[in-house]
Amino acid sequence: MSMKLKKGDKVFILSGKDKRKTGTVSRVIMKSGKVVVDGVNIVKKTVKGDKSNPRGGMVEKPMPLNISNVQVVCISCGKSSKLGYKLLKNGKKERICKKCGQAIKEQK
Repeated sequence: MSMKLKKGDKVFILSGKDKRKTGTVSRVIMKSGKVVVDGVNIVKKTVKGDKSNPRGGMVEKPMPLNISNVQVVCISCGKSSKLGYKLLKNGKKERICKKCGQAIKEQK
């Protein structure tokens, strides 16, 4: 499965409990087509005690979102938009914003 989103991209949430929020992609899960976004879709999980956390208890953790529920935010126009590709003369592909046509660079 091909993913247009990359780690470090700023994204806008389209649906779910965190609708209309923005965050950065911290992890891309290629196999299931999901992304983990910092500060979005936080759930509380109960964990058993171990060496690093001897008492255990409740831990807040960001959970994955389906890739169809997020949209990249363009740096140049500042709006969320679909991604497209443009072939460069050297044979490489470049991600572009469908609204303004500008290239989307690595946002790290």
